Amino acid sequence: MASPPLYVRFLRNLLRRLNYHLNSSRAGQSVEPFDVERLKAAEEALRRMPTPDSNARAYLDKHIPRLARTLALAPAPQSTGRVLELGCYMQITPLLQRVCGYREVRGAYYGAPGRVDRKAIQFPDGEFTCEVDHFDVERDPFPYPDGHFDLVVAGEIIEHLIYDPMHMLVEARRVLRDGGFLLITTPNVGSVTSVAKTLDGHDNPQIFFLYKPPVAAEEPDIGHMREYTTYEIGEAVKAAGFEVTQLFTTFIEEFSSHRPLVDFLAEHGYDTENRGEQTWCVARKVANRPIDRYPFFIYDV
Repeated sequence: MASPPLYVRFLRNLLRRLNYHLNSSRAGQSVEPFDVERLKAAEEALRRMPTPDSNARAYLDKHIPRLARTLALAPAPQSTGRVLELGCYMQITPLLQRVCGYREVRGAYYGAPGRVDRKAIQFPDGEFTCEVDHFDVERDPFPYPDGHFDLVVAGEIIEHLIYDPMHMLVEARRVLRDGGFLLITTPNVGSVTSVAKTLDGHDNPQIFFLYKPPVAAEEPDIGHMREYTTYEIGEAVKAAGFEVTQLFTTFIEEFSSHRPLVDFLAEHGYDTENRGEQTWCVARKVANRPIDRYPFFIYDV
């Protein structure tokens, strides 16, 4: 296809630069919409969390910023007082009760349908217990009745799915009461870090893209199969029958060297919104909202 005439390219570049100068005061800024007191309480609770060994402690300490923000973003309990955590690793699980106030916390984990584990964590002031159901969130009906939960948490799950991510979203909607909430956290493949990797031309642009070495006689670890832009996450939950109430990104300190690229994007006319490495989405179930089961940007239909 022929390139645009020189005068068109000149005007386009002029408009991009004008847009940059008009908006440069906002470029690269990151205002996080978390309640400060809730965030502080979540961080303190995570630091006090009992852990089974030093490896678990090291993992928890590294991820406290993300986990605390997840707890701080969780909507308050509503009529049922129940919350479901998909991909339950017992990290934020007890704090959904102790910090967020849910009376009943249920966990879910990948495995053969019908198996239920009873997990427990001993705190100085008492024991927390939780039942964790095994099933495949991409294929199996969730083993709960319609409208059972106020909140479903899908933290760092959707990027690992290999088959049918909309199944998870549609089933999450089914088991939520009308007006209930879905909370998703996931890496943002549209971040400045992904842009930097693409421009550099060496590394995969996904935030996390490496396989783990296989271990004999162990189930393979499923890495990040597909990371999403923040826009895609918003469109996916809308397609599943939700209304987006919060959708934004935050930067991860580990990748802070890439942040100057936000100004580069602005100067060349590209959108600087939602360029952090972490996507956060809170969406509310809306009764009778139509469902697009196979949205075109996820499925080859």
